[in-house]
Amino acid sequence: MDKLKLIIKREFLSKVRNRAFIIMTFVSPLLMLGMIFLIGFLSKSSMEKVNVVAYVNNSSLFSKEDFKDTKTLHFIDLTDVDLEKAKDIVNNSDQDGLLFIPAIDSLDALADNFQFFSKETPSMVLISDLENRLENKLETEKRIKLGIDLEKLKSSNLNVDIKLSNFTGERSSKLINGIKIGLGMAAGYIIMMFIIIYGAMVMRSVIEEKTSRIIEVIISSVKPFQLMMGKVLGTAAAGLLQFLIWAVILGIILLAGSYFLGVDTMQNMQAGQMPMQQAAMQQTNAQFAMAEILKLPLWSMFMWFILFFIGGYLLYSSVYAAIGSAVDNETDTQQFMFPVLMPLMIGVYVGFATVINDPNGTVATVFSMIPFTSPIVMLMRIPFGVPLWQILLSLFILIITFLFVIWIAAKIYRVGILMYGKKVSYKELYKWLKY
Repeated sequence: MDKLKLIIKREFLSKVRNRAFIIMTFVSPLLMLGMIFLIGFLSKSSMEKVNVVAYVNNSSLFSKEDFKDTKTLHFIDLTDVDLEKAKDIVNNSDQDGLLFIPAIDSLDALADNFQFFSKETPSMVLISDLENRLENKLETEKRIKLGIDLEKLKSSNLNVDIKLSNFTGERSSKLINGIKIGLGMAAGYIIMMFIIIYGAMVMRSVIEEKTSRIIEVIISSVKPFQLMMGKVLGTAAAGLLQFLIWAVILGIILLAGSYFLGVDTMQNMQAGQMPMQQAAMQQTNAQFAMAEILKLPLWSMFMWFILFFIGGYLLYSSVYAAIGSAVDNETDTQQFMFPVLMPLMIGVYVGFATVINDPNGTVATVFSMIPFTSPIVMLMRIPFGVPLWQILLSLFILIITFLFVIWIAAKIYRVGILMYGKKVSYKELYKWLKY
């Protein structure tokens, strides 16, 4: 046991004292936030882009009033020019395309004869906007033709807003489902990334010691199983420490950001830059969203996250250690990596495809019990409310599977760390298990 503690301590200190580890521990949260803001900025910029579209209107059903500019769409009238000349003008300009409306006065026939010419494939958003505009115009004209009173039709539109509450009368929000989906997806994705990053770290550590022949000296005083367990547990401790530091840094940044945003909102209200009613509504929605988040069992969710993180990491790291002991370099690991990564990818895809729509359905429940996918799928289910017995059963199966897998991995590790210069196949690994 003392030797195991020494190995764990050595692995832990070698990781946390590494300059790259220290830098990435404090820089990564800033990089993640920067990436989020960059994606948001780029998305906003693309959504606010103004598309310039020329049009040639030969139909009496449309007029200039039907082509009013919007925030994202600017129209240029080329109706006075024939179609071929209009094509040349648009083709030699920086406009996004040319919309052609043929001289057809039949509504049904015209609906299938619009044309759009462009140098490059137009964006789906632009085409969708144009189709909606043309469709609304034709529908309005057809209703008039059928003698439908448009004012009565408009006044008959109703907006249904179902208020959500539990049986005690406590109000809830549709927003909470989005929050649960976001938390579940984030937890599952973080688990997958940590398993891949730190599992590979264990594998590389084994390969380095094996290729440098240091391992021959080490195992003269330490059992191979103790060495493997020490590497796995030491790296797990370093990963947990890094994750906790990230959580603290991100929490401080988010709290500071919410405070300054709140101050900025109040200043805007006082300066009259934002309508009072709109600012009050935004503040109320933000407070309600925060209240909904605080209603979630955050501490228990965090506890389950840590437990499933440890269980999933230990399970996969033992496999990574076995792979590292079976090969001489990282290039040879490729044949073994796909079977390891496939369950992780399946877990993510199952979580995205089924947990969001039916978190307590059969597919989601089954995959949250399978140990190679449960660390991801179960964490995606937990925010929606999972019976305690299912969580405990999933965790129990995960632990039992880890013990079985680490027993198999230890047998491979025991033989593999002293094997050099030979490409290992699955058949060879099977032989090692029988030694």
